[in-house]
Amino acid sequence: MNNLVRRNILGVSAYVAGKPIEETKRQLGLREVIKLASNENPLGPSPRAVSAIKKAAGWVNRYPDSQGFYLKRRLARHYSLGAENIILGNGSDELIDIIIKTFVEDDQRILTSEGTFLEYKIIASVLGRGVDTVPLKYFKYDLEAMLRKIDKRTKLIFIANPNNPTGTYITKIELEYFLARIPDSVIVVVDEAYDAFIDVRDFPSASGYLRNKNVIILKTFSKAYGLAGLRIGLALARPGFIEYMERARQPFNVNSLAQAAAIAALDDKPFLARTRKATLEGRQYLYGALKRLGITYVASQANFILLNTGCDGVTVFKDMLKMGVIVRDMQQYGLKEYIRVTVGTKSENEKFIKALKRAI
Repeated sequence: MNNLVRRNILGVSAYVAGKPIEETKRQLGLREVIKLASNENPLGPSPRAVSAIKKAAGWVNRYPDSQGFYLKRRLARHYSLGAENIILGNGSDELIDIIIKTFVEDDQRILTSEGTFLEYKIIASVLGRGVDTVPLKYFKYDLEAMLRKIDKRTKLIFIANPNNPTGTYITKIELEYFLARIPDSVIVVVDEAYDAFIDVRDFPSASGYLRNKNVIILKTFSKAYGLAGLRIGLALARPGFIEYMERARQPFNVNSLAQAAAIAALDDKPFLARTRKATLEGRQYLYGALKRLGITYVASQANFILLNTGCDGVTVFKDMLKMGVIVRDMQQYGLKEYIRVTVGTKSENEKFIKALKRAI
């Protein structure tokens, strides 16, 4: 069968998603399971979004608005940009695919970091584009090393800020220094999926560089807004970039329920505030509990924490699974002793710590 498959597909390792709750219950015969593996919102979706979904459900016999007119208009107000600066996607994954298809020729290359969101490399590999990587430095993007890695074939750079799975971030000064030294022939994609959980003053909002730099920004409704199951994301860029990206986008890629829910979620500021409060308080609780257990971790600006179990992370993951706690092992990232845990509700965080203590 191998001779029937494109050569670049043979070398791709598929993305390993967090284990679903129902599957874990079914396989292990558990009645109660908590999932802290996929950085989802533990508070659920925005209540206003749920109401909007119910209202829109009666129209699912019709194709969705292919251009997402009302959602783009609402997003334009939210980001103080024009609707022409926005493209919608079926999650950030589709937008990564669209960006690569639009801008990267077959003989050009993509630059990113090791120990970052795996889909940058996976999608590029599926599309047959070459990828260069630079190791993380103290669990953080090494921008100086990335600058040295750029050559004539480099066309696109992916930077997750904050980074997944480490939770570390690039400061405003660091990003400005980096962008000032990027050749005009290179596009920088800044993935800000977790920016709602930032609790520092020197975090850069990449939207300030759209006008005079080759920058594309990725955003998502999957995390803070609690709409992961609807798969909806967006990219912000200069109008010329958006125009060409629209040519590579599939029609009707964002369904009508997702569009309605996203508009409502943007207006649900109390829910977003509760989510942020629960995340920041939960992070601090986990920091304290991990310190008491003598477990080292990476300080995070996201809704998850990367921690060193001091032993085989896959074994810890499997042991915790038996206790009804789903976390994420880091084997696919090459971090064999690490696991990543999503910040949950107060009771979920407490259950996680109890299970972790038993597992190690």
